[in-house]
Amino acid sequence: MTPPPSTSRSYDAVIVGGGHNGLVAAAYLARAGRSVLVLERLDHTGGAAVSTAPFAGVDARLSRYSYLVSLLPRKIVRDLGLDFRVRARTVSSYTPVERAGRPTGLLVGGGERRTRESFARLTGSQREYAAWQRFYAMTGHVAQRVFPTLTEPLPTRDELRRRVDDETAWRALFEEPVGVAIEEHFADDLVRGVALTDALIGTFADAHDPSLAQNRCFLYHVIGGGTGAWNVPVGGMGALTDALADAARAAGAVLATGHEAVRIDADGHSAEVTFRSADGEGVAAARHVLVNASPRELAALTGDAPPAPAEGAQLKVNMLLTRLPRLRDPETDPREAFAGTFHVAEGYEQLAAAHARAAAGELPAAPPSEIYCHSLTDPTILGPGLAAKGMHTLTLFGLHTPARLFARDNDAVREELLQSTLAQLDAHLAEPLADCLATDADGRPCIEARSPLDLERDLRLPGGNIFHRELSWPHAQEGTGHWGVETGRAGVLLCGAGAVRGGGVSGVPGHNAAMAVLEQDRA
Repeated sequence: MTPPPSTSRSYDAVIVGGGHNGLVAAAYLARAGRSVLVLERLDHTGGAAVSTAPFAGVDARLSRYSYLVSLLPRKIVRDLGLDFRVRARTVSSYTPVERAGRPTGLLVGGGERRTRESFARLTGSQREYAAWQRFYAMTGHVAQRVFPTLTEPLPTRDELRRRVDDETAWRALFEEPVGVAIEEHFADDLVRGVALTDALIGTFADAHDPSLAQNRCFLYHVIGGGTGAWNVPVGGMGALTDALADAARAAGAVLATGHEAVRIDADGHSAEVTFRSADGEGVAAARHVLVNASPRELAALTGDAPPAPAEGAQLKVNMLLTRLPRLRDPETDPREAFAGTFHVAEGYEQLAAAHARAAAGELPAAPPSEIYCHSLTDPTILGPGLAAKGMHTLTLFGLHTPARLFARDNDAVREELLQSTLAQLDAHLAEPLADCLATDADGRPCIEARSPLDLERDLRLPGGNIFHRELSWPHAQEGTGHWGVETGRAGVLLCGAGAVRGGGVSGVPGHNAAMAVLEQDRA
């Protein structure tokens, strides 16, 4: 635990929460010569972007919560001089399925020829692959136009529309349910499902939800880096937050772990943040307060009315295997299938059925999920002995399991869901996954699962929502301010995932909050 700061000290900025966005803001402001204090209630920084060794006596450091990188601008890495790298996955995705009584699947990646041949083998023609190329050419165009705006002052809707400069793409992604575009482009159920999954990560919605929550989720998943590519963080996600913490400290920021902010008082000219630690209560004065927490936590700290409740809808599972399981599909190598996103029970109709069942208050009969193997792309997260033995990690992210389903008995429902989710995977394997699980020092299988309620308890994610609330459009709306981080209280900014253009491991809200502070200081 960092020693508590002096209660008589005044800072230019106090940042509440030491997750990756708070660390980005701290590093930018400290490098600009501002005095910065970061208050973090846990005994470590990093928030949900951490690497841990979850299995007793096993030398494997997994990205325990967030696990892939797409939205982090290279600008932030360059500006802050971060020692942080990502690696591209050689395969985008593999989706197993049984057709005409035989196991097969769709492989996207490994080169244009192999992808085209996989589409033809699955669907019997070139039509779906041509449609795939058109669809993702459209999203790629939008990505190139929208992604650079994330670290600029918030554009108006009309300005962003002009920037996109493609009315067909604008209608498909910003105005109509994304299910319309998917159904217009694709005829094959499996191909439709693979396209739709990006609209459902951590978002409980149907393809045709009139709220367009699925569109906002889809947009953020296809614009990353201007390409939509999802990359593997070398060394695990903790490598990023460790580099950010180092950069912030090197620039002079004080990172006080074990210090929980409990109240913010702000009058528009100055502010005070009351905090608690093992040594008692203290107060830090500041010109600016940046809150790297959810809008719900912000309201609790300021005493304002809380926002509408948020709800997460995912199951996160971490595993360590003695070997990758063999597939029923004889034409696909597991080292390729698990290198990208391995889709399970994610056909278009399967996703619709899972959503409908969960909306009716029941666990999906065939829980959809997606899996990938970090260690195939980046073996550095495994100790030398594990890598030499051919061991691998697996990360599973389940969809359409809203927090409400776990309310009656979190432990029992989580276990029931875990077993039914793994059963869906086993249906495509030539051997049970359980036979491939490693065991820890106590002889227990190396597998851990987290429900939305677990994430709320451990990380204070409201309702377990990984985005803190529904994702926003990346343009100005009423009350969103100049940078999308402003709140109803002068001098208090929101720099967490719940800010406009927040969500995912991006650092964008942290960057934008720092820019807002520097802009206000110049005014």
